[in-house]
Amino acid sequence: MTTLPDRPHSALLVVDVQNGVVGGAHARDEVVTTIAGLVERARAEQVPVVWVQHDDEELVRGSEDWQVVPELAPADGEPRVQKHYGDSFEDTDLEQVLAGLGVGRVVVTGAETDACVRATLHGALVRGYDTVLVGDAHTAGDKSQWGAPPVAQVIAHTNLYWGFAAAPGRTAGTVAAADVDLAGTAADA
Repeated sequence: MTTLPDRPHSALLVVDVQNGVVGGAHARDEVVTTIAGLVERARAEQVPVVWVQHDDEELVRGSEDWQVVPELAPADGEPRVQKHYGDSFEDTDLEQVLAGLGVGRVVVTGAETDACVRATLHGALVRGYDTVLVGDAHTAGDKSQWGAPPVAQVIAHTNLYWGFAAAPGRTAGTVAAADVDLAGTAADA
């Protein structure tokens, strides 16, 4: 159960599924298709979909690389949050967007697993949100040349790790897209 008062709703967060972020990502097409299915379900269930887009000197706002991938299209009226840091809450209006929607539980998808997705999960949990990671709806690029494990292992480890995340008064967990209750409560994590 969220520690945020009067926040009974859930939202689907789509983090950084942008051309320049997921272009060469592990299982890119499968993950984007899974996220598209979740977006469709969320809209049908009247669960808010919140789009997060990163920009920096390498991912310039307005450029083709900065755009959300063509398979996904934010609908009119769906919030779009612009960020400069890994944590989607840091120095953005995400908290205000979620508060305005009465959201105390976030369902997280997107990229990069080992950067912005993890940072956003932690950012949400420490700010009082219940957090659900959709285990088959996040991905990353290969960073093994810099000593990171293969992407499939990064994803598996993140899914395992987040399945055991916890904090007082909040829930966390990892669930497959087919099993996630988008509109659920903390007990459904």
